[in-house]
Amino acid sequence: MIENNPMIGFSSTAMGIFAPVKRVIVDMVMVQLLAIIVTLGLILVTGADNLSSDTMAYLVAGLFAAFFMLGGIYSRISSI
Repeated sequence: MIENNPMIGFSSTAMGIFAPVKRVIVDMVMVQLLAIIVTLGLILVTGADNLSSDTMAYLVAGLFAAFFMLGGIYSRISSI
Protein backbone atom coordinates (compact mmCIF):
# COMPACT_ATOMS: atom_id res chain seq x y z
CA MET A 1 0.00 0.00 0.00
CA ILE A 2 1.22 3.52 -0.75
CA GLU A 3 2.12 5.65 2.22
CA ASN A 4 0.44 8.99 2.65
CA ASN A 5 3.70 10.97 2.68
CA PRO A 6 3.31 14.74 2.18
CA MET A 7 6.79 14.97 0.61
CA ILE A 8 5.70 12.74 -2.29
CA GLY A 9 2.87 15.15 -3.10
CA PHE A 10 5.23 18.13 -2.81
CA SER A 11 7.87 16.56 -5.04
CA SER A 12 5.38 15.57 -7.72
CA THR A 13 3.93 19.09 -7.69
CA ALA A 14 7.39 20.61 -7.98
CA MET A 15 8.23 18.30 -10.90
CA GLY A 16 4.99 19.28 -12.60
CA ILE A 17 5.87 22.97 -12.32
CA PHE A 18 9.58 22.89 -13.12
CA ALA A 19 9.48 20.15 -15.80
CA PRO A 20 6.44 20.94 -17.95
CA VAL A 21 5.34 18.76 -20.82
CA LYS A 22 6.55 19.80 -24.29
CA ARG A 23 2.99 20.64 -25.38
CA VAL A 24 2.67 23.22 -22.60
CA ILE A 25 5.85 24.95 -23.74
CA VAL A 26 4.66 25.04 -27.36
CA ASP A 27 1.33 26.50 -26.23
CA MET A 28 3.13 29.20 -24.22
CA VAL A 29 5.30 30.13 -27.24
CA MET A 30 2.22 30.35 -29.47
CA VAL A 31 0.45 32.60 -26.97
CA GLN A 32 3.49 34.89 -26.81
CA LEU A 33 3.67 35.10 -30.62
CA LEU A 34 -0.04 35.91 -30.81
CA ALA A 35 0.45 38.63 -28.21
CA ILE A 36 3.32 40.08 -30.25
CA ILE A 37 1.17 40.08 -33.39
CA VAL A 38 -1.72 41.81 -31.63
CA THR A 39 0.58 44.38 -30.00
CA LEU A 40 2.40 45.24 -33.22
CA GLY A 41 -0.90 45.47 -35.08
CA LEU A 42 -2.35 47.83 -32.48
CA ILE A 43 0.75 50.01 -32.59
CA LEU A 44 0.53 50.18 -36.38
CA VAL A 45 -3.17 51.03 -36.34
CA THR A 46 -3.21 53.55 -33.51
CA GLY A 47 0.14 55.25 -34.02
CA ALA A 48 0.32 55.40 -37.81
CA ASP A 49 0.23 59.22 -37.96
CA ASN A 50 2.97 59.70 -35.33
CA LEU A 51 5.50 57.06 -36.46
CA SER A 52 8.36 57.64 -38.88
CA SER A 53 8.75 55.51 -41.99
CA ASP A 54 11.73 53.66 -40.47
CA THR A 55 9.70 52.72 -37.39
CA MET A 56 6.78 51.62 -39.54
CA ALA A 57 9.10 49.42 -41.62
CA TYR A 58 10.52 47.79 -38.49
CA LEU A 59 7.03 47.17 -37.11
CA VAL A 60 5.84 45.61 -40.37
CA ALA A 61 8.98 43.45 -40.55
CA GLY A 62 8.39 42.30 -36.96
CA LEU A 63 4.78 41.55 -37.78
CA PHE A 64 5.73 39.42 -40.79
CA ALA A 65 8.44 37.62 -38.79
CA ALA A 66 5.96 36.82 -36.02
CA PHE A 67 3.48 35.48 -38.60
CA PHE A 68 6.15 33.28 -40.18
CA MET A 69 7.28 31.91 -36.81
CA LEU A 70 3.68 31.23 -35.81
CA GLY A 71 3.05 29.47 -39.12
CA GLY A 72 6.16 27.33 -38.64
CA ILE A 73 5.10 26.29 -35.16
CA TYR A 74 1.55 25.56 -36.32
CA SER A 75 2.79 23.43 -39.22
CA ARG A 76 4.96 21.39 -36.86
CA ILE A 77 2.07 20.89 -34.46
CA SER A 78 -0.34 19.85 -37.22
CA SER A 79 2.13 17.31 -38.65
CA ILE A 80 2.48 15.46 -35.33
